[in-house]
Amino acid sequence: MMDKSYTSSHLRGYVGQVETSQPQSFRWKALSGFLTVLAMMFLANQIAWAQGRTVTGTVSDATGSTLPGVSVQVKGTQRGTTTDVSGKYTLANVPDNGTLIFSFIGYTTQEIAVGNQATIDVKLADDTKALQEVVVVGYGTQKVKDATGSVASLGPKDFNKGVIASPEQLLQGRVSGVQITPASGEPGAGINVSIRGAVSLRAGNNPLFVVDGVPLDGGDAGTSTDFGGGTSPARNPLSFLNPSDIENISVLKDASAAAIYGARGANGVVLITTRKGRVGQSDLSFSASSSVASAYKRYDLLTAPQFLAGVQAAGGDLSVVDQKANTNWQDEILRTSVTQNYNLGFGGGNENTRYRFSFGYQDQPGIIKKAGQKRITGRVNASHDLFDHKVTLAVNATTSNVQDVYVLNTTNAGAQGNLIGAAIQANPTYPVRNADGTFYQPGGDFRNPAALLDYIRDRGVTNRTLANASITWQILDGLQAKANFAIDNSTAVRRTEVDSRLGGNFSIGISNNQVNILGAGAAIINNQYRTSKLVEYTLNYNKKIGNSTLDALAGFSYQNFNNQQNTSLAAYFGYNLDLISYTDNLGGANGLTYKAFGATSDHSKNDLQSYFGRVNYNIQDKYLLTATLRADGSSRFGINNKYGFFPSLAGAWRLSQESFVPKSIFDDLKLRANYGITGNQDFAGGVSKIIFIRNSDGSTTQDNNPNPDIKWEQNTTYGAGLDFTVMKGKLSGSIDYFNKTTTNLLFQVFYAQPAPVNYRWVNLPGSVINKGVEVVLNYQAVQKQNFSWDVSANATILKPIVKGIGTIVPTGPINGQGLSGAYAQTVRDGYAPFSFYIPTFTGFDSNGYSTYAGGEAAPSSIQGDPFPRLRIGLTNNFTFGKFNASLFFNSQFGGYVYNNTANALFLKGILKNGRNVTKDVASSSENPLNSGAVSTRFLEKSDFVRLANASIGYTFTLPQGGFAKTLNLSLTGQNLLLITKYTGLDPEVNSIKTLNNIPSLAIDYTPFPVPRTVTLGLNVGF
Repeated sequence: MMDKSYTSSHLRGYVGQVETSQPQSFRWKALSGFLTVLAMMFLANQIAWAQGRTVTGTVSDATGSTLPGVSVQVKGTQRGTTTDVSGKYTLANVPDNGTLIFSFIGYTTQEIAVGNQATIDVKLADDTKALQEVVVVGYGTQKVKDATGSVASLGPKDFNKGVIASPEQLLQGRVSGVQITPASGEPGAGINVSIRGAVSLRAGNNPLFVVDGVPLDGGDAGTSTDFGGGTSPARNPLSFLNPSDIENISVLKDASAAAIYGARGANGVVLITTRKGRVGQSDLSFSASSSVASAYKRYDLLTAPQFLAGVQAAGGDLSVVDQKANTNWQDEILRTSVTQNYNLGFGGGNENTRYRFSFGYQDQPGIIKKAGQKRITGRVNASHDLFDHKVTLAVNATTSNVQDVYVLNTTNAGAQGNLIGAAIQANPTYPVRNADGTFYQPGGDFRNPAALLDYIRDRGVTNRTLANASITWQILDGLQAKANFAIDNSTAVRRTEVDSRLGGNFSIGISNNQVNILGAGAAIINNQYRTSKLVEYTLNYNKKIGNSTLDALAGFSYQNFNNQQNTSLAAYFGYNLDLISYTDNLGGANGLTYKAFGATSDHSKNDLQSYFGRVNYNIQDKYLLTATLRADGSSRFGINNKYGFFPSLAGAWRLSQESFVPKSIFDDLKLRANYGITGNQDFAGGVSKIIFIRNSDGSTTQDNNPNPDIKWEQNTTYGAGLDFTVMKGKLSGSIDYFNKTTTNLLFQVFYAQPAPVNYRWVNLPGSVINKGVEVVLNYQAVQKQNFSWDVSANATILKPIVKGIGTIVPTGPINGQGLSGAYAQTVRDGYAPFSFYIPTFTGFDSNGYSTYAGGEAAPSSIQGDPFPRLRIGLTNNFTFGKFNASLFFNSQFGGYVYNNTANALFLKGILKNGRNVTKDVASSSENPLNSGAVSTRFLEKSDFVRLANASIGYTFTLPQGGFAKTLNLSLTGQNLLLITKYTGLDPEVNSIKTLNNIPSLAIDYTPFPVPRTVTLGLNVGF
């Protein structure tokens, strides 16, 4: 199923600049002591199981189809198990006078007395309302029937299948209101996640990610590197999580759901819950898969004979251009890659102790040679009850080692191009190697793509551990206290080396200070250390008062963020990289008569101290009210704005319980409304203070104009929704309207130089408004004994607009020869953020020169924006006997993408000068002397329909007492079909194109190709 939307004081610690009220008694050494004691208790504990009979059976639905994952529990205890993929279960030591409880989402719970039965088969009836399902919300869970906010919850059955590098890819296209756009097809590439539109012009637009109750800091994994005339971006920070460890992902979309996270909830919140041990028989599971991937699409370039004909037609000199070879340069860099993935899990427990251990390994080579990512993960989740279940100790820990191999995939290389740019413009008559076996490198602007692969070594290693331990005390009936302690520690090292044998002009640098190494060797070492520490205390109270229920939460949270980074550079190594690693010998950069060294470092600290509370009040399961308030004090805020206050209010009315709603039509009908305020504090800390920078002569200069009044961005959201179930549960869904208005827009103003300082942070007037409608439908098309067909669909309509900011902000720089200073996007009043502001191309005149609306002056105007007005996801799930299958399509309509690749590389003048182009450019009427100015010539619709995910599986029937309990084979395809008019590789792309730290959207510049992937998988349960 897809998109299950239950739409339903001072601070001190920022580099000694801002004081804090952090209690001095807080010591992180207590956490290590607590974990040690907890581990000893687990090892020492021995549980005596009650003696009884062993009960087995099969659980199915009304049609006879077996149900995996059904909970089978001995009433009055925590002892139980779940059914396997064949619907079978085995439960030992069940007392004769016991009662088994069978429960499953969407079905009516059954209780059956055991007596003298050794086999109990059960058929569960459909629960048409399915209102008892529990979804994860901030600091707890909530029944669907009590949901007043907009929450989408997905589990493993709903996730995208196949090769998954990070958790966001599990959701791509499957949740209404959520747009997930990968930067490229590179393993571990960054992903832009937008929930109900982009709300910020300068601060981050990605949501807050919370893993098992621990908010992450959201920083990049590893570091970016400047070399080759461009920037090679860092990896996705969520790559440290193994998708196989994830039990559930909940998306909190509106302010009523996200306000509990206050100053970090403006962009929505994504809650990730990992798998935990269950009461019952221990289980061992193993999964293995092998995937084959290749480029879905290649550029339609000229072959060598076509190229020579095109050069001659364009007026080029064949005697200079033709080097007599016939090389397909895309073949030289692309490959068919094979990914291996293995996961091992072991878990179980009894009425006092639950545990689960897991290990995962994934080796994902990229479809560009040498690129790839390897990930090793280990996880443990365990809990233990004390004092007759009054106290629960729990620990969750994930550790990972992620190894990245980068290629020269920079986002802003010049005319020579990055690896991909060099390959698609390379002269096909150039040979790869000379007769003596060395790479063909004639000099000039030509970069041999094969030499770029061999002579650049760029590797990164990121080690990350996320761990939290908690103690929960059931003080009284309905009153519960919890203390939670967590640490998130990440260490990343990236080593980049450029061999002295790489010919041509090649620059390398740090902090935008580039050094041309002129055919000599160079090396960069980037180190990054991130640590986040968290302590939280919460108090929950749940009380039934007559026909009403009160559920209250109060809490305190303190989180500290520490980020350190340092970079070292050495250039002009005079010997080959094969002799000794440059990064192991930075002092050896003295083989020539001159050398260059450089170093940078950075250190930032931030603190967040919070008080929060929430009240849920339920009257007769008919009237529901939720009120939330959070106060955040952040060292990022100005000294005159130490705290922000973020309230929300939501209510729901179950209309189906009213007499005027026809029961013959509606099984369930609920109306919801919400209002709330959230914040965004994702900007540089310390901006309310004076910041100094050190000059090369040792002196210091004031860098900024401080702003003591700087404050968080404020996001005010209101909306309404309707949830319904009709046709005796066969059709259900929801409709939501939302309106998000972002004010106090954070903005970095740069002063024209020369000036005493460089910049100042301000809160702009005006707002960014995102309005939209979300629709979710789930339909049980066929429910027969041996065949079922379920259909799920989601759709989002979005309209963003900027109002009243009173300034015009350019962004989206466009790279290419002759395009210095050019940009394609703007932020201005009356239009969507990051709208395309460019001249209107009207064609070529009789001489082959570009013509524009408005004449030779070619005035720019707004030409659309990157936000699709409509996004649709459609899933079809089938079962046929022991077979199961799924088809998932996603699509978008109404947005635009700028093809910077074509603007930079695919021009008739490029062909004349001896570089390759696509066939349509060679046959066009363009004059070779025509300039490729930024215009609508390269602006295209981003509309597409994609068969994103398709799978088929078979569950084998195994004999009792055999080597395994369950066995399943599956075949999965990703990105199998793409229907689009976009001429680039893929319209779903977002190359990083910032200007003065203002982000951009939907610009395509020589991206790493998106692969088509087929995966064969095996899952075994023991």
